[in-house]
Amino acid sequence: DTVPEAVRLEIGFGGGEHLVAQAASNPTIGFMGCEPFVNGVAKLLTQIDEQELKNVRIYPNDARHLLNALPDGSLDAVFVLYADPWPKKRHAERRFIGKENLDSLARVLKTGGQLRLATDVAGLAQWMREQANVHASFVCAYDGPQAPADWVPTRYEQKGIAAGRSPEYFIYRRV
Repeated sequence: DTVPEAVRLEIGFGGGEHLVAQAASNPTIGFMGCEPFVNGVAKLLTQIDEQELKNVRIYPNDARHLLNALPDGSLDAVFVLYADPWPKKRHAERRFIGKENLDSLARVLKTGGQLRLATDVAGLAQWMREQANVHASFVCAYDGPQAPADWVPTRYEQKGIAAGRSPEYFIYRRV
């Protein structure tokens, strides 16, 4: 194994489409994926094996545990794509993008590193925007309906578009 030139983390990779495409397109970059659900982990393992990817590691548990174990400034980018929206007001504190997790993400991201977010739930988009825009360690580099140039659509994203939902994309830079 060679030392990767950069390390990126995807939190809640679902079926793994985005993670696998990113890893295949960037063989000199190391990728980690966190997913607590066994079906998603199994799908990703199959894709890693089929494509013979050597630059992906899986943490099959809660991402917060991994974030706590990672060294300061160890990541170049973090992806949180189509996270559970927890739409009921009484469950809003369960949403992943909040002050405590943003503090952890800020600690593990290198200065200049990216936090990329995507959702097709308007209430969650507004929540993420409000949480990240007031965090002292992040500055918004992009907020809009156009996917970034290197974007890899997910199965969930395609289902949402087919159902008439509109994705929103965010890129925050660690300062």
